[in-house]
Amino acid sequence: MIAASLPSATLILQAWHARTSTFSLNPLEFFMAITALLVKELRERTGAGMMECKKALVETGGDIEAAIEAMRKSGQAKAAKKAGRIAADGVVELRITEDARQGVLVEVNSETDFVAKDENFKRFAAAVADAALASDAVDAGTLATQPIATGDATTVDAAREALIAKIGENVQLRRLIRFDDAKGRLYSYRHGVRIGVLVELIGADETLGRDIAMHIAASNPICVSAEDVPADALEKEREIFRAQALESGKPPQIVDKIIDGRMRKFIEEVTLLGQPFVKDTDQQVGELVKQAGATVVRFARVEVGEGIEKKTE
Repeated sequence: MIAASLPSATLILQAWHARTSTFSLNPLEFFMAITALLVKELRERTGAGMMECKKALVETGGDIEAAIEAMRKSGQAKAAKKAGRIAADGVVELRITEDARQGVLVEVNSETDFVAKDENFKRFAAAVADAALASDAVDAGTLATQPIATGDATTVDAAREALIAKIGENVQLRRLIRFDDAKGRLYSYRHGVRIGVLVELIGADETLGRDIAMHIAASNPICVSAEDVPADALEKEREIFRAQALESGKPPQIVDKIIDGRMRKFIEEVTLLGQPFVKDTDQQVGELVKQAGATVVRFARVEVGEGIEKKTE
């Protein structure tokens, strides 16, 4: 019955009969042992459950490569079903080349914090960051098609779908930020696994670079200097401050002074160079950088789940 239902059984039994050495197993036991080895190998290569692996091997006649392909297709179906679920947890990974002139920030999302701590998820996120740095991908969409060095998957997206099939949660590659051809050097800081920063400075040493990156992680500026603040953001804040000042009933000339003062404070709060340095609040970041003879060129800060409305039960 087994040989009839499993095409590969005939070949296995023939191989057993052809052997001249003495086996302590009868043909049926030999077949079952080989099947157990195949199941073990398939589990190791896919991370799927025993019954799922056994089912795939049965359906493909014991062909492990065909079984892997079938399971990938099944994983794609599972991934499609889970794609609509909100993935607001996860990790941030970052990489910088040895010459510190190229760097990437990657955000990979999961549905729960539990999965974000899973070793399989963390390995995937790390492999995605490696793939990003090795490629010329400029965003999450182009990164999805890049080769990845993990498991049997050939691309980042194939590995993502395989991971979904394995862990049972939606996994999304949300963001890739890339810095190329830095004029100065890139520095980085990661706070836990949820906040990552890349910053480019000219004329800085390792200590200053890390301190500035850490400050950005803690204080979340929106741009480098006052000149970089978007005009629409300035106008919006000015209108808010004007409405607040007019409600006070003060004369127009006083209102204008109030608005100017609040605008200066707003610019200091949102610009990196205007913020009080997190390790010495008596000194602005701009003063610290100037004293070191350095220049901040650009920065990027990524925090897991920012801007995503997480579902509440």
